Amino acid sequence: MRVPLLRNLQHHNSFLVNSLHSHAHPAYHCYRFLSTGRSPSLITVRDIPAPHTGHIRIVSLNSPHNRNAISRQLLSELSSEITAVKEQVEDEASKGEVVGHGTRVLTLASEVDECFCAGADLKERKRMSREETNTFLSSLRQTLTTLSSLPIPTISAVSSIALGGGLELALATTLRVFASRAVVGLPETRLGIIPGAGGTYRLRHLVGEARALQLILTGRRVSGEEALWMGICERVVETGVGGDEEKRVARGRVLDAAIEMAKEICEGGPEAVGAVLRAVRGGSVEAEGREYEGVLGFEDRDEALKAFGEKRKASFTGRRKGIGQGKGV
Repeated sequence: MRVPLLRNLQHHNSFLVNSLHSHAHPAYHCYRFLSTGRSPSLITVRDIPAPHTGHIRIVSLNSPHNRNAISRQLLSELSSEITAVKEQVEDEASKGEVVGHGTRVLTLASEVDECFCAGADLKERKRMSREETNTFLSSLRQTLTTLSSLPIPTISAVSSIALGGGLELALATTLRVFASRAVVGLPETRLGIIPGAGGTYRLRHLVGEARALQLILTGRRVSGEEALWMGICERVVETGVGGDEEKRVARGRVLDAAIEMAKEICEGGPEAVGAVLRAVRGGSVEAEGREYEGVLGFEDRDEALKAFGEKRKASFTGRRKGIGQGKGV
């Protein structure tokens, strides 16, 4: 199993980053990718404990000089982190003993107050040949496809601007939390191109064909509140529209809301959460039946029934039962 190169920031002050916001959660364990070259890392990674077992991983874009535009370096680091989470979860599942003891929810966020992600790095793109552009787009599409198919829930925390590839990144997660002041859109036709990393079909899946066409053909930008109404996001946090301090506060509040959503998800049994993802993605009675049968093979189902009878909160472990012990309906 490949693991991204991480180092605990508490022991390396040269890599320390600013706190997530002024009231940063005391349980954060902070890490940063170490760049393989001279350039500093453009991604920060934090883990916080999840209810019952495992942790919630927060991956934040941190490229303020270009408003988190998707450059080769940022894409490489983001791809490595997403792949590492995928391999960790699949490795755990393949051992067949317990699930949910690693990353249970992946949350994408930004360390930049002014922007979640401004889309493609157009300055870098201008210097690319057609072949280099095709290679970059292929890597971006594969990264977002891997993100969208992770076996755990994923959440985007968008407090400001998410345009073009930035919105496509958010669309590739399972759920989205926006600030009311957020501005999102797919303006690619204004550059003589079209969305090229899933924006056309992922937006259509969320809002329907007519609304997707209207947004993409016009390149119109919408607020977080309108995005909620249209079905682009699942939760909106009311935020101010003022200066730098309000932008900083908005970023913290939106991330808090995304973490709260992640914790709500993790209150469920680890195997049950994964089974829901597979059943909904399967979209059939057969998929639902298969996943329902599967969760009966875990101790958490029996623990929930026992806790109900004892009038207490269940304590889930994600531990599989012994062969032949799964019974009941």
